[in-house]
Parts: sequence; structure tokens; C-alpha cells
Amino acid sequence: MKINVLARLALGVAALSLTGPALSQAAGPRYGKFGIDLTSEDKSVKPGDDFWSYVNGSWAKKVEIAPDRASAGFGTKLTDEAEVAVHAILNDMAKNPAQFGLKGQQIGDLYASWMDEAGIEARGTAPLKPWLARFAAADDREKLQALFMEPGIASPVDIGIIPDLADPTQYTAFASQGTLGMARDYYLLEGEKYDAFRKAYRAYVEQMLTLAGIADASAKADRIVAFETAMAKVHWTPAQNRDIPAIYKPMDRAGMAKLAPEFDWPMMMKVAGLESMPKMIMGNDTALAALGKMFAEVPVSTWQDWMAFHFISSNAPYLPRAFDDAAFNFYQKTLSGTPQKRERWKRGVQLVNGALGEAVGEIYVARHYPPESSAKMKELIADLRASLDERLKENQWMDPATKAKALAKLAAFDPRVGYPVKWIDYSKMKIVRGDILANMASAREWQHQYQLSLLGKPVDRDLWSMTPQTVNAYYNPLANQITFPAAILQAPYFDPKADPAVNYGAIGAIIGHEIGHGFDDQGSQFGPTGKFQNWWTPEAKAAFGKRTAALVEQYNGYEPIPGTKINGKLTLGENIGDLGGIEMAYGAYQRYQAKHGKAPVIGGLTGDQRFFLSYAQAWQTKVREDAERQRLLTDPHSPAKYRVNGIVRNVDAWYKAFNVKPGDKLYLPPEQRVSIW
Repeated sequence: MKINVLARLALGVAALSLTGPALSQAAGPRYGKFGIDLTSEDKSVKPGDDFWSYVNGSWAKKVEIAPDRASAGFGTKLTDEAEVAVHAILNDMAKNPAQFGLKGQQIGDLYASWMDEAGIEARGTAPLKPWLARFAAADDREKLQALFMEPGIASPVDIGIIPDLADPTQYTAFASQGTLGMARDYYLLEGEKYDAFRKAYRAYVEQMLTLAGIADASAKADRIVAFETAMAKVHWTPAQNRDIPAIYKPMDRAGMAKLAPEFDWPMMMKVAGLESMPKMIMGNDTALAALGKMFAEVPVSTWQDWMAFHFISSNAPYLPRAFDDAAFNFYQKTLSGTPQKRERWKRGVQLVNGALGEAVGEIYVARHYPPESSAKMKELIADLRASLDERLKENQWMDPATKAKALAKLAAFDPRVGYPVKWIDYSKMKIVRGDILANMASAREWQHQYQLSLLGKPVDRDLWSMTPQTVNAYYNPLANQITFPAAILQAPYFDPKADPAVNYGAIGAIIGHEIGHGFDDQGSQFGPTGKFQNWWTPEAKAAFGKRTAALVEQYNGYEPIPGTKINGKLTLGENIGDLGGIEMAYGAYQRYQAKHGKAPVIGGLTGDQRFFLSYAQAWQTKVREDAERQRLLTDPHSPAKYRVNGIVRNVDAWYKAFNVKPGDKLYLPPEQRVSIW
């Protein structure tokens, strides 16, 4: 069972996707003389031809992506720094867990179990064998379906709980298409590159089965890959998964049985702990219907082998090194182009953050988060809200009725900054030293039971979907909330010692981005309380559609990798967030100047120039080609370069700030520039 299906589909939080320690205590800003590292610029490039390269080009030419990373840039750098801070916490807990109580014992013992490589090697495949025996014993379709619903086991159908779109104060059950070993398009796209990926995947499946001592691994690998290819053909695409009306198909038991009668829905819901739910949202309904037919037709033995392979693969890091290396070589080295595995302690930080994230986060905040950061962020957020409020009131394409609803939604925004007001209690999670595989199974079971404990209660709006030590931010449409974890509130995104233009151009645009998700192509389908509802008149919706279609068309034309273009429909929500974010932030910066006086020229740069330079600097990112290809096929975020160039060319103030003229490569005639919010 995959309780947390929400983030996988259109209904999930809209995260910023940036790819630490306390704020810099130096006398001045962390970067440059006023918050921007001008040595990263490439002055041989005209701003109007390639603004991202103008700001970041020299950096891009000289920076080398770390061998254990798929990308380099500020997001990666700050994440690395946050890992160092968390590593110190884990070491303290592991050395003397009793000193820190139950929380210290859990954190310390989980981390120590992960770092015990010698013990993992000594135990070999013994911890895996009871699981393989369970798959072997699932020799009929009823037993298969029962196993499908257990935490950590692959299933053709994921079933979980989410807030009900029709009433986001209450939880409901949700079913969606399930597990594949690669992203859908890797099974289906033509060309030598994808042929090579498929060949490597088939070899990986065989290797994992062989390492686990499973007989006839070659023939089983052939069947598993052929089976998954058939599954991929019926799965919805990432772009389709953003179509909320298509996904929101609530059905009662009779409706489920009619859609996919091959599955025993009452039994699966009972095993999943959801028998009390009178209905279930059947997301990906056509895929579920097709998967039901496959469930009835595919031999039981193939399902058993498929579950065994995926369990081995997903738990490879907790098994002897041969398993871990095989998983790294395929998923990171082959698919992402990352040549070197990350140091074990770094992966241990990720593991403990995933299992006990808020327990670690509570300590991280106490050690590394200055309380004044929250106060400064609240002021920035207030300016951004006021900026959008003004823009909405001046909006010319939205009729008064829809405008009033938009203003009501903005007024209802709930911003959260730094860390949760209450921390998750992990005391019932059983963690012991000596068996990392068992500990991770325990963590999955705890998460399962924790989610089930929410049933029958009002949706808890105080819960967070990211830990405080995460360098990112997100918007949740079902709660109308924007959230900024502590770790993102650092330079270059936010630096209290930097020039205000820098903060408004960086964290200001990030705040605006997240607010903008409430009014993107998905978020605009939810009302002030997070309810899925239409608050648009037909005329306003048509005007909105015309503008968003123009943005889709712009992004469809960008080709970051030869032969692989940006999918403008898949990335539309994030592109709207970026465009609305920078426009809101620019308006907020003008409000700041109205209160504090016109910005001075610093280093020959006007305030407006520093604002846009800061925005572009925040997207200083370099990505390996294979990783970029993966993201282009699956990620709703555009590559960093196009989050700059594709956005600023639509902003009138940027043209004036950098004297961009017809003939410059990024120049768009005023009538072709998209302005939504």
C-alpha cells in the first residue's frame, strides 16, 4: 500500500524543486558586495540573447559537477551544507543515544544500523529470505492482492488516503496506477538511447534476481520487462496526471467493481485499513481498468517474480554491497549519468531524514535556525500578497465576479515559515541496532499506521510535507497553504545582510512562485479553503486559457537536449508559478522602494538590474545530460536556464532594465509577451 500517493499525481503539493546551516554571520552579504556574485557573469553574452548565461555563464564554464551528483548549483550546495549540519546531529545521537532519550535512541540506532557495513555484509541475504518466502507463498490471486496492499511491496494499484477534493477537511481513499521500474516513457520511446536504457534495465533485473539466489533469473527478467512494458502502455503520462477533473472520479464499491472487476476492491481496502471508507477516488481510471485485465491474464508466477524483484531493488541499499552497487550503476550511473556513488554518511543523512525527518528537524531548528528569519520572511510575504492583491484589482482580462473570488482566495492564503508548530511523535516506531532492512520495514509500517490514524479526524492543517532541513518550498492546493522550510532561508535565496533588491529578486520570486501555484492551471481549480470547485465565469476561464496556451506554446519550442524538448503542458503549472512569481516580486520591490526610498545605484547597477540579476543567480544550476533527459520526460519543472530565459522575456521591466531591443534573441514583441497574474 502506498498511503502517500498524493504527491505523485496532480493533486500533490507544487514544490519549487531547487536543485543548511545557520545564516552567514559575516559582516556583509554572503555573496559579492551586495548579495550577487558578479564573477559568475559572462560579459561576452548579451543579456537580451541569453540572460541565464549572462548572469551564470562564467560559473557554468568552470564548475565541475561533483562525481556523486547529477547536478551542481546553489540548490545542491545548500543541500550539501544542510547534510553536514544534520550529519553532526546523527553522529551525536549514534555515539551516545541514551543521552538524548527515545528520540536520540531512534535516530542514533537507525543511523548506526545504516553505517554498519560490516554487519550488513555478514548477514548477507538472510534478512531478505523471509520476504522472498512470502512472495513465493502468494500462489493465487487473492494472496497476491493482499500482499499488494502491504507497505513497501510493489503493486499494480496504489491505494492510500488524501484530503477529499470535495471536502478538504475530511480524508478519503484514493487509487492510482502503481509501480514501474523506470519512468513510463523509457519503455516506449524509440531510438538507440532508449534501446540502450531498456537493455540495461533488463540486465539489471536479471542481476538483482541472481544476487538474491532466485533460479532461472534470465527467463524471469525477460517476462518482467515484457510485462512492465505492457503496463507502461496503459499508464497515464505525467502530463495526463496533471488533469485534475480526469483524476477526480469518486466511486462506491459498485462503481469500482464495474470499472475493474478483476480486483477484489473490498478485500484490498480492508487489508489496507480503509474498509470504513464508503468510496474511493479512482485516479487514472482507464489505466486501472486495463491493469485489472492484466491482473487476470498475467500468470501468478510472473506477478510473484515481479514483486520479488521490486522488493529486492527498492531495498538494495540495505543489503550487501553487491546489491547496492547494482542499483547505483543502473539508476544513478546509467539513467542519470552520475559516475560515483555518494559517500555512505551522506546517504545515511537522506535515509534518516526520510524516516525520522521531524525528529531530526526539531534538533536542526534549535541549532541552526535564527528566529529573526521568520519575522523577516513574514514582512516579505506581506509585501508579495499586497503586490498580487494590487495586480488582481488592476487585472483587465478578469471579470468582476471572478476577480472577487480570486481576491478572496488570496486573502485566505496560509503561509508557514521555518518549522511546524507541532512536531510528529515517532515514539511508536521500533528501531534497533543491527538490522537496517528490518528497521526500514518498521519505518514503513509506522508511516502506514500513522496515516491510518488520521482517518475519522478532521484534516490536520498543521502537518508539513517537507522537513525543516529541506532546501525547498511548496504550495498545497488542498489547504491553500505555502510553506518555506528553515533550510531554504539562506543566501543566495535569502540573506538579511544583502541589498533588498537581491532578496526580492530571489526569495521574493520564490514566495511569489508558491503563491502563484494557487492560481496556476491546477491551483486555480481550488477555492479559498482548498475545495475543488469552479470559481470562474466561462469568460474569465476562456481568457485564462488563452494566456496559458500561449505560455505552453512558448515552452514547447525550447529544446534543451537535441531531440528532447520541454513539454509545455507538463511544465505549465511551474512556468505559471515562475512568471507570476517574478511579476509579484517585482511589484513588491516597487512597494518597498515606495516606503523606503528609491534604490541607489550600486556598482553601476540600478535596483531593477540587481533584482533581475538576483533572480537569475538563484537558478545557477548545471545538470548532467542524462539527468536532464530524465527530468524533461517526467518533471513538471522546466530546466533552470529556461526558468530564467523563458520567463524574463515576458516581463516588460526586464526589457527596460537591460535595454533589450528587437534583434536580440530573447526579444518578444509586446503583443506576444504573456502576462497572467
